[in-house]
Amino acid sequence: MKIAVTGGAGFIASHITDAYIDAGHEVVIIDNLSTGKRENINPKAKFVEADLNDDSIKTLFAEEKFDIVNHHAAQMSIRISVDDPRFDANNNILGALNLFEAAKASSVKKIIFASSGGAIYGEQDYFPADEKHPTNPCSPYGIAKLTTEKYLFYYKEVFGIDYVALRYANIYGPRQNSMGEAGVVAIFADKMFAGEQAIINGDGTNSRDYVFVADVVKANLLALNDKVSGHFNVGTSIEHDVNFIFKTLKELTSADTKEIHAEGKKGEQKRSVLSYEKFKTAHAWQPTVNFADGLKTTVDYFRQNKLK
Repeated sequence: MKIAVTGGAGFIASHITDAYIDAGHEVVIIDNLSTGKRENINPKAKFVEADLNDDSIKTLFAEEKFDIVNHHAAQMSIRISVDDPRFDANNNILGALNLFEAAKASSVKKIIFASSGGAIYGEQDYFPADEKHPTNPCSPYGIAKLTTEKYLFYYKEVFGIDYVALRYANIYGPRQNSMGEAGVVAIFADKMFAGEQAIINGDGTNSRDYVFVADVVKANLLALNDKVSGHFNVGTSIEHDVNFIFKTLKELTSADTKEIHAEGKKGEQKRSVLSYEKFKTAHAWQPTVNFADGLKTTVDYFRQNKLK
């Protein structure tokens, strides 16, 4: 199949691109390189440097005639979305709409979308959250993810474009960018290897569901199947708090750093953990990489890259 991967120079989508190419698919990466890195781009993929709001997107789709779109490009920072909701909406809603309109005009069969379980459910009523949990996003970022899911439903019902919305937990692993709101695993590991002080926001008891990127890749491979449709959580149903992450990474990196806490971030969720039972029951997806092994692999990647 011919697949467009938006954000393919980024952490998650670059791994997905590699897997698609290894599976024999033809991939075109669309990325504006605002956060993605050229070194993540698979040399066997065609690369188009473009923003999703560019008028050129429709022309590109008309020329390439994609079978499937895997949409991972996004403004990914919840804090930026809170500070500038219009910027977030322009990137995460209007950019998606421009992409979907191009897909509609060029007869794309299916769209795979990187959604967010933690952000769209908001403060959970029960743990772990399944797909029937109320959707009460507490940030513009979460609102944009949920809005995009609603648009995907519209495009399926009215225009017949199938979709899969993968509601991710917190993803970590090799190639993760440690800049900005990239994920505490990457930020802490980068700081510790650099000999800098990693700061814990708040009391460190906020917990998240951490899923390794290789398991996320498997979900995106599975989503290519015609029988996979709708929305699915992609997580582990296990949560770890920030204090645990800090202490574990300190041991793995042998860092000589103190445990220092700063004021907590306003509006940050206390707990987030997802059930993957729907995905497992319907399509046999489940996480296979335990957290200890995934952290070791991630730390080894950061160690090797710091020594280059």
